[in-house]
Amino acid sequence: MKSKRQKHSSAFKAKVAIEALQERESLSELSLKYGIHPNMISRWKKEFLDRAPELFDKPGHDKKEDADLEKLYDKIGQLEMEREFLKKNLKKLGL
Repeated sequence: MKSKRQKHSSAFKAKVAIEALQERESLSELSLKYGIHPNMISRWKKEFLDRAPELFDKPGHDKKEDADLEKLYDKIGQLEMEREFLKKNLKKLGL
């Protein structure tokens, strides 16, 4: 009979990966402790290290997004000036 596949939370994976990084216990000892295959622990450890730089990136500060916002603000300013110009000239014409 086939056993069901285990699903682990991201907090659990991070905890195991951190313990593996500390190297106080070997992968085989950690696998016995948590009931997980050593290859899985190695995979979580690698993924943890690969994604670590993302933790220190400032969210929402993308240069492309900043450039797009700058263009949008410029366009808004231009449209407001055009609207005011048209308002003024329509009053002069009496419309």
